[in-house]
Amino acid sequence: MARAPHELPSHGVHSQGIHPHVVHPHRVHPHGGLRGWAIRGTGAYLPARRVHSEELSRSMGLDPSWIEERTGIRHRHVAGPGQAASDLAAAAAGRALREAGLDAGDIGLIVLGTSTPDELGPSTACRVQALLGARRAAAFDVSAACTGFVFGLQAAVGWLAGRPEPAPHALVIGVEVYSRFVNPADRATAALFGDGAAAAVIGPVAAPYGIGPVTLGSDGSRAGDVLIPAGGSRSPAGAGTVAGLGHTIHMDARAVRGFIADVFPRMVAEAAEDAGIKPADLALVVPHQPNPRLVASLAGEAGLDPAQLAITGQDVGNIGAASLPYALDRAVRENRIAAGDLVLLAGFGAGVTWGHTLIVWPPD
Repeated sequence: MARAPHELPSHGVHSQGIHPHVVHPHRVHPHGGLRGWAIRGTGAYLPARRVHSEELSRSMGLDPSWIEERTGIRHRHVAGPGQAASDLAAAAAGRALREAGLDAGDIGLIVLGTSTPDELGPSTACRVQALLGARRAAAFDVSAACTGFVFGLQAAVGWLAGRPEPAPHALVIGVEVYSRFVNPADRATAALFGDGAAAAVIGPVAAPYGIGPVTLGSDGSRAGDVLIPAGGSRSPAGAGTVAGLGHTIHMDARAVRGFIADVFPRMVAEAAEDAGIKPADLALVVPHQPNPRLVASLAGEAGLDPAQLAITGQDVGNIGAASLPYALDRAVRENRIAAGDLVLLAGFGAGVTWGHTLIVWPPD
């Protein structure tokens, strides 16, 4: 049974003194009324190979339970030798399209978030466009690390709002193939990261359902907290960068943990205040989950019951820009969301970046 829909807020909030960009999702329909934008279908894809944490712990000379005890991660998936980010992304996008009852010809825009593209250029989104056969679609990547899906939603909603009637649909995808960029001897990163992709189809919906204002933030002074330092214009690939493992993920684990502990409760509080509700009123909170045990432990500080969180990282590890949409897709498939529910998406990642949006979930 559909629940009474909530009203979306029409204004944004400020984060850490930085003025975020806010997208207003509704516009006046030429024949009267309001039109908004909603997630009309979701899909995910995980590579076939699954690596258990016990196996990984042993390979690093650790107690077999070391990784799971500290992170909650039981296993993660690893891409096959011939699989690139675009292959995973296209598989997830195809599933999202089928769930939405659409085909590639209905898509006008593809926005893809990733830190592990097929190549530095062209965009991986263009590779996905070709794989899907989405000939009408413009395609580009966003580089906002693990917040990439939320930044992609902002881009998609803004683009759709400017389209004439009838507007096409948009695809927003998050994908990572971190296994190609992890130093297996570095327990701080090897224990966490996995490969995977997830996608959402964005299309029109009648108000008051739909995606609310998208609030984004960044603090570039902390760009060194987690990064892949080599391979770009600052440190081009060479024998020295390869020997120094510059093409693998480097992370200040303590700094990242402190960032997560601060930003997640703050985003929940800001989103609730902006909407004039309490955190307890949220039907579901879908966070990025680089360390699922850590994120789950923050529920109380955020004013949430643990049951309100969609935590899936224990089965996939940190899959970066795909983490949040993967958890959302699983929540949809497990029937954890009903029409009229308030669903908060809360992403955060390297850069550092963060972003959140509140959705009044639409009817099927």
